[in-house]
Amino acid sequence: QVHLAESGGGSVQAGGSLTLSCAASGYTYCLGWFRQLPGKEREGIATIDRDGRIEYADSVKGRFTISLDKALHTLVLQMTSLEPEDTGTYYCVAQTWGGTGYCRPRYGFDFWGKGTNVSISS
Repeated sequence: QVHLAESGGGSVQAGGSLTLSCAASGYTYCLGWFRQLPGKEREGIATIDRDGRIEYADSVKGRFTISLDKALHTLVLQMTSLEPEDTGTYYCVAQTWGGTGYCRPRYGFDFWGKGTNVSISS
């Protein structure tokens, strides 16, 4: 069983930065972040596997950085150059069913945290 708990959400002005953290218990090969923007479907934005392979959605590429501290079992998402369009709920996710080729934002994840809210003002 995998348990995920996000922290670090909040409010900042456009152009600012926020760092989200996720405490993960239980081993999984693949972890990531999804988000749900107001009025839109959830989208995968960043994934990382235990071998260090990383993928980003085009919407955040160059602005967000995902990392995994294996010793602390903590997943981190550093977000910079934030825009009002980034406002939404951010979820830490884990995938237990796939392997190397499936640890990508486009695929499904079977464990989800409760989410943390991010609000960017203009």
